[in-house]
Formats: sequence, structure tokens, C-alpha cells
Amino acid sequence: MACSGVGVLLGGWLTSSLAPVPAQAQTGTAPVVRIEGSSTVFPIMEEAAKAFQKRQGDRPVSIALKETGSSAGMRSFCRGEIPISNSSRPISSKELKACAAKGVTFIELPLAFDAISVVVHPSNSWASRISTAELSTLWNRKAQGHIKRWKQVNAAWPDRPINLCGPGADSGTFDYFNKAINGDSRNSRTDYTASEDDNVLVRCVEKNPLALGYFGFSYYRAQAGKLKALAITGPKGTWPPTINNVQQERYVPLSRPLFVYINDKDLRDRPEVRRFITFTVQGGLRFSERAGVIPLPPDTYRVVESKLYRHLIGTSFGGDLPIGLSINEAIRRSFEQIRSKSPR
Repeated sequence: MACSGVGVLLGGWLTSSLAPVPAQAQTGTAPVVRIEGSSTVFPIMEEAAKAFQKRQGDRPVSIALKETGSSAGMRSFCRGEIPISNSSRPISSKELKACAAKGVTFIELPLAFDAISVVVHPSNSWASRISTAELSTLWNRKAQGHIKRWKQVNAAWPDRPINLCGPGADSGTFDYFNKAINGDSRNSRTDYTASEDDNVLVRCVEKNPLALGYFGFSYYRAQAGKLKALAITGPKGTWPPTINNVQQERYVPLSRPLFVYINDKDLRDRPEVRRFITFTVQGGLRFSERAGVIPLPPDTYRVVESKLYRHLIGTSFGGDLPIGLSINEAIRRSFEQIRSKSPR
């Protein structure tokens, strides 16, 4: 790994230890910034790391970036093991308590928006839309071992087996989807092909004409020629997952904000952490577009940068998992946190 820039280490760490990696890790003089968590946020951070590599001079940094799922990332984060955690949902009340128990304070930064996409094989000729009620029939805990055929979900669909592909229980997408569709983040069947890696789920659907799966929008968009996204019938009508439908607040309830969480002590004590996260936020629009996710409005990234600059500790969401949160609502909550911490 060249010392002239950042080393982007994907899929594994430089050390197998679960203890915090020292600033000067096993890469000579280059400090390591470890980032773990959401596979949905991963493409944004990957783009940021690549760009960071190209602009570095004589202060090399290695970025160790790994997909483990939002919940797994937050567990490591709240134990103080990593300085940055990616999450496709806001921090939970349980995680807030875990962070507090370890004395971990943090800054919460929204980076982009996502449309959880429900997809089928492109040869599927019968399904072009699915309602939230039908999704619940298919995915809730009571469906396990019982709802096994397309016809059981919709009487107009064929009497053929349905093969399901979805996120594992450590995924923020799992939490959000089940809260939005089944009323509880843990209310899900488990008899399906599960993974915290969205690429595994993409392949699961691509290879099976009878499959249905759900995962982040950028993974669907990158393979749109090999997948078919279903329009979702929800409280605002029937809409497919598109950037415009999310920005116009029509793709409800499966649109959501995406976050990074930064340990405030690491931000203050480790210049390489501050350099990388500042660079990421300043290029948030560009990196989100390159990653194929749905960017925040351009002016909003200045609000996010202001939260970072002012060291606004804590969450704008109170440990809650809000469903159907619009871009405007997410921005409003961020503004409120800034106002509440500003001098009078």
C-alpha cells in the first residue's frame, strides 16, 4: 500500500484484534481510520475514501472500511472500538444506553437518502407492483413456514414457489423494513436467504426467476438491467423507487435517511479522523451521486458540515426509528439541533 495516499482496505482489517486499532497501526507511519457498519452507506464511504486517496500529500492515512450491518457497526462503535460507524437508520435507544455506559459521545451526520427497493427477476411477468399489506403478508413472522407461494400473496399471481432474499438481523435495512411493513423492527420471518452484504442479495435475485428480495436503492440501480423493481402501493399511491419519487416524498414508507456516527473523542484527538470526515461531508453531494444513492439537497450539506464544525453531540431522533421520514423532515430535525445548541 503506497504511503503517498490513503489505503482503502475493503472486507477486512489490518489486525484480527477486536481491541481499538492504534492511530499508528501496522502500516508503517500511516494511521488507520476504521469504519464499520451499513452496507447501504458503504458505497458513499467507498467513493469518499477513493477521492481522499487521490488528494493526499505527505500525511498518509489508511481507511479500513468494512460492511457488517448497521447494528453490528453500532455495537463496535458504542464499545469504543471504531471511530466511525455507518448506519442506515438512526441510533436506537438501546444503542444510546450502550454508548453512554462506555462514555462514548458522538456526532450524528446525515449523508444521503435511500429507497429500500423490492425487486424480482426481470423474467417475472406477473408482478409489477406490491402493496405494503402484501409485503406484510409475505414477510411478517407469522408467514414463516406458511406463505411459500406467489399465489398466497396475491390471488392473481401464479401458484409457484416464492424464493426470498433479504438482509440479516444485523442490518439497518432489516430493522427499517420490518418496522415500516410489519410494525416492529424484529417482526420478520427467518426462513429466507439472509445476508448483511447487499451484493449477496442482488445475486440471490439475479439467479432465480422465482425470487423476491429487498435491499438498498444503489444496489438495485447498479444492476437495474438484471433486476426489476416493484412499485410500492402505500399511503401516497403506487410509486416505484426513483430519486424523484423520494425527493417528492411519494415513495412512502420505504424511504429513509442514511447516517455516519463519529466518536467525538476520536474527532478531537485524531487529526486523521477529522480530516477524513470533513472531506467526506464537504463532498457529500458528489460522493452520494457517484455511489448511486439519493443525495440531500445541495444546501443541506452545509447544515451537516455546521453540525460537525460546532461539535453538536447526540442524536436528532431520540433513539426512535421514524418511518416515512421525508428529506425536509430530516433537515428540519438537524436544524433544530443546531438552533438548540446555538448561543442565545
